[in-house]
Amino acid sequence: MLNIAMLSRWHVHADGYANDFRRTGKVNISAVWDEDPVEGAKWAEKLGVEFVADLDELLARKDIDAVCCCTPTTMHKDVLIKAANAGKHIFSEKAMATTVEDCLAIEEAVKKNNVTFMLSLPHKSRPDVQFIKKAIDNGDFGDVTLVRVRNANTGMSAGWLPEYWYDETTAGGGAMMDLGCHGMYLLSMFLGKPKNYAAVYSAPFGKPVDENAAALIEFENGATGISETSFISYGSPYIIEVHGTKGVLISTDGDVKFKNFKTEEYPNGFISPKLPKPGPYPLDLFVDVCINGEPTPAEFGTEVGIELTRLLEETYKVNAAK
Repeated sequence: MLNIAMLSRWHVHADGYANDFRRTGKVNISAVWDEDPVEGAKWAEKLGVEFVADLDELLARKDIDAVCCCTPTTMHKDVLIKAANAGKHIFSEKAMATTVEDCLAIEEAVKKNNVTFMLSLPHKSRPDVQFIKKAIDNGDFGDVTLVRVRNANTGMSAGWLPEYWYDETTAGGGAMMDLGCHGMYLLSMFLGKPKNYAAVYSAPFGKPVDENAAALIEFENGATGISETSFISYGSPYIIEVHGTKGVLISTDGDVKFKNFKTEEYPNGFISPKLPKPGPYPLDLFVDVCINGEPTPAEFGTEVGIELTRLLEETYKVNAAK
């Protein structure tokens, strides 16, 4: 069994992670810590585990192997470095941190202490994403010229996200820093290294962080990446578009239509390809890697986290400079 401590219930995914760890049948949730002691004690009681008010005391315990970090994003640097220095394996909510400088400091601590570090980047495991990545690598689009990812919800406009979600001092940003992370790491996965940035991040309903956001990124391979996200978008499907010199793909909520130079004999040229099975869920993979002493999977590790934060940091900068 892997003994895990849950660090904070701030993130809206925290309850889900706790449930998923228990679902594996391989994890014992040993304790809870929270930056808000009142809320932390309530959560610990709900989970039926011990609440430890002092983070250093919790991290010093020998009966805890790993931590799941769901703290405010702006706390990640301090909390994750402490966890790594205590020799704890780390599963963390995205983003890794709000600046590349902070990410590099986290990476240094992780490498120095030889601990597993994995970010929760679940959209990498989607069947359509797995298909797209393989098709790009196989040259099925020719030269990829543009990728667009749209991931949006009504978290703000329908009122189901907590009000603290819009506090930049803790969240580090708005829709793009949270929901938009998924599109950003997919652009990195598909297109590689970024080169130039443009962005429009707006708050039409007056929140202190972006409610609606679109980033336009030029990559070193010449392709353009577009990441769109929103907390104020009703009924918006999850869309991935890939355009190339010899092919095109449109995925709408996982329903994939694909056309390239090999499919022209079909009506309209478009086919619905057979998709692969989903890739491993990052949380499940983390548990197995820790238990088996395996290397950290690169697709969820520190380098990927650094590149995600690079896109976030640079696009927030260019938006602020407008």
